Amino acid sequence: MARLILLNKPFNVLCQFTDKKGRPTLADFVTTPGVYPAGRLDYDSEGLVLLTDSGPLQARIADPQHKMTKTYWVQVEGRPDDSEIDALRSGVTLKDGPTRPAKVAIIEPPNVWERNPPIRYRENDVTTWLQIEISEGRNRQVRRMTAHIGHPTLRLIRASVGPWSLSDIGTPGEFTSVEVHMPKNSGSRRKPTKHTGKPTRRNSTQRKR
Repeated sequence: MARLILLNKPFNVLCQFTDKKGRPTLADFVTTPGVYPAGRLDYDSEGLVLLTDSGPLQARIADPQHKMTKTYWVQVEGRPDDSEIDALRSGVTLKDGPTRPAKVAIIEPPNVWERNPPIRYRENDVTTWLQIEISEGRNRQVRRMTAHIGHPTLRLIRASVGPWSLSDIGTPGEFTSVEVHMPKNSGSRRKPTKHTGKPTRRNSTQRKR
């Protein structure tokens, strides 16, 4: 069995355990020893981050060859029309090449927490929430996709990765731990990749103020 941590990462928290600049990191929230991120989530994005103590499970989640679906709730400027939505569904060409086709739908604003600080907002601004499902993990991919069609991302929340979702956790900064059965042929037993060194342990799941 492999240990898997599901964290609801708050806005403006680095997806690593240390930072020379003193910014908030995973160590401010995750107290479980010996786990490391399986995939990344940008500093200015929110939502589900998975951490594990298993190298094979980390590879299964993070490696694009496994095509594990990631679902995002994305608040964008303006209201994309049908042709712009269809462009995302078909795949758009970014500087690092064409994206795989995505599942995209306009949705009602999700019932989520208020962001702190809130997005910039003016009285006459029009914004739209999209649900975007992709099976890639390029750097800032979703933000680049919406910018490509002329609708920059204002807020981005990762709602799920594969079978794991935010519904399994609480508010930002909270996490839960589950056990995942790994088949014997799941790959080499390498250690999880350490992105920035060993985590600093805390006695609380909430960041010290």
